[in-house]
Amino acid sequence: MGLHIRSLRSLMKGALRIVYPPQCMGCGETVGQTGALCPACWRETDFIAGAACACCGTPLPGDGSFAEDVIHCDECLATPRPWLRGRAAMTYRGAGRKLVLMLKHGDRLDIAGALGDWLADAATPLIMPRMVVAPVPLHLRRLFHRRYNQAELLAGRVARQHGLDLMPGLLQRHRHTPPQDHRGAVERFANLQGSIRVRPALVPLIAGRPVLLVDDVMASGATLGTCAQALLDAGSGPVRVAVLARAVKDP
Repeated sequence: MGLHIRSLRSLMKGALRIVYPPQCMGCGETVGQTGALCPACWRETDFIAGAACACCGTPLPGDGSFAEDVIHCDECLATPRPWLRGRAAMTYRGAGRKLVLMLKHGDRLDIAGALGDWLADAATPLIMPRMVVAPVPLHLRRLFHRRYNQAELLAGRVARQHGLDLMPGLLQRHRHTPPQDHRGAVERFANLQGSIRVRPALVPLIAGRPVLLVDDVMASGATLGTCAQALLDAGSGPVRVAVLARAVKDP
């Protein structure tokens, strides 16, 4: 009976692929499988595969053949981070930027799984025993308008792929802040001052446990830094960060 049901499901999926062939996540062109990119969009997606900053994931010159925890970008050297290590799946430009915006503002929840898998792969070196996965939170006002938190969708995929505990409500934005877009680094940090805290009821659950913070994009690092400091102040173990895309300066 079980074999028969599985065979029926397989036939139904095959029929759906004929009627509705898989489309490129970026442009809608027909591709071989769901959650894939066409060759053109793949070339325009800048995945971070070589040397990268151990703290924020910014791509750096080199092939990554040396110890991955010893190199830091100029930005991280100039601005100490409250977290220990970080990774990013791709840079925030080209088709990568387009995909992030489609997920964040375009209601494209259908691509969250594939993007989350990319992030889960990038985050593999950060995983620690007993680690908790926590998304960067949205304020309730913004969540009401957007209806979902894209960081939470990504965090759920990362937690599932690595068998970790997901705590979607661990962090709270208890003060609404204006958007960070078009603000300088100093303004971004000031804008977030005192706006994020650990939910009091969950503080005992993270005592001494490492935490993986997940977000869609890192620009200045102000949001992630505020979240990481809130976790540390609440008694968590070491904090690491994983973002889908890292904003970088054009070469």
